[in-house]
Parts: sequence; structure tokens; C-alpha cells
Amino acid sequence: MQRFFDTELRDLKKQLLLMGALVESQLQDALQSLIMRNSDLAIRIVEHDVSIDRLDVEIDEVCLRLLALHQPAAGDLRFITTTMKISMELERMSDLAVNIAERVIELNREPQLKPYIDIPRMAEWASQMVRECLDAFVNRDAELARKVCRDDDFIDGLTEQLFRELLSFMLEDPRTITRSTRLTFIGKYYERIADHATNVAELVVYMVEGKIIRHMATEH
Repeated sequence: MQRFFDTELRDLKKQLLLMGALVESQLQDALQSLIMRNSDLAIRIVEHDVSIDRLDVEIDEVCLRLLALHQPAAGDLRFITTTMKISMELERMSDLAVNIAERVIELNREPQLKPYIDIPRMAEWASQMVRECLDAFVNRDAELARKVCRDDDFIDGLTEQLFRELLSFMLEDPRTITRSTRLTFIGKYYERIADHATNVAELVVYMVEGKIIRHMATEH
């Protein structure tokens, strides 16, 4: 019975990592669709969101079944409950990638407002945070998870910088307001993706150490 349970836990971990890989791919494609002004790629991101949603539901169902059948304790219980919550965070990241793609489709109907500098930096930083929080989960690495939490400050600073720059565009030329607003939204979406990566990292610390560090900046 224990061997069967261990196999199910390994399969659950693989399923979550598959979901994470799909989200990482979405984030990469979202940035490429913006930089390359590729609306077809952006449309595919929107269409593929259903795969992430399906995995989220499947992972929840597996977790609930394992909890009901095996009544796990200690580390196994933390692993299963953490997996459920990480799945939810990944699903929200996927939704934000879709939001980015939708803004890209709208932006591509007009001339490009400006060279993209800060947004690609934000995108790469957020993607790195997602990659590292998943690595921390796989390797049960609480220190890497804490690094992800600290990295969130950098992307917050870039978000403010981007907003100030785009505000100056809007004030100088009202014709840029629509495009500037959409780029501001994209920046905000990346900031929120980083926030979700931070949430995952906090969950990893809980899974590994049994310590809740949410809302406790000194623990980061």
C-alpha cells in the first residue's frame, strides 16, 4: 500500500512539473509575440490556456483523492496540500500570459509605440523566478525559494520605472494613451506573475521546513 502511495506521489509531482513547463512555455511565447509583433503566436497562447486549466483540475482531483484515501501526515500531507496550491498559482500565471497575449493582439493593430526595453527585462526576470521556484520545489531547496522571494523587489522597481516612462508618453502626446495603457497593463501582468512565483516559493519553504513565511518579509 505504501509503495503504491509513493508511486502516486511521484506521478503527482510529474503532473505538476508538466503544468509548470507549459506555463514557462506560455510566458516565453508571450514575450516573443510582443517583440516579434506576432499575433498568430498570441492567439495560440489564448487557445492553449484550456490545457493548463484541465491540468489544474486533474491535479486537484488527485490531491483530494490521496487525502481521502491515505490520510497522509507530516511531510506527505504538506507535499499534497502544497501541490494543490502551487497548481492554483500556475493556473493564474497562465491566465496572465493570456492577458499579455490579448494586449499584444490589440497593440499589433497599431504602429509600435517605442522600442521595448524594460518589458523584456521584466519578462525574463519573471520567467527566471518561475523557473527557480519550480526548481526549488523539485529539489526541496528552501534557500533557492527564499532567493525567489527576495527577487520580487527588482521587478517591482521595473514596474514603477515603466509606468513613469509611459506616463510621460501619454502627457506629451494624447494619441499614445491607448498604446501606453496597454503596455502599462502588460508590465503589471508581469509583476503579478512574479508575485505568483513568490507565492510558490513561500509554499516550497512551508513544504520543506513546515514554516509559514507568508506576510513575513524578515523570513525572506
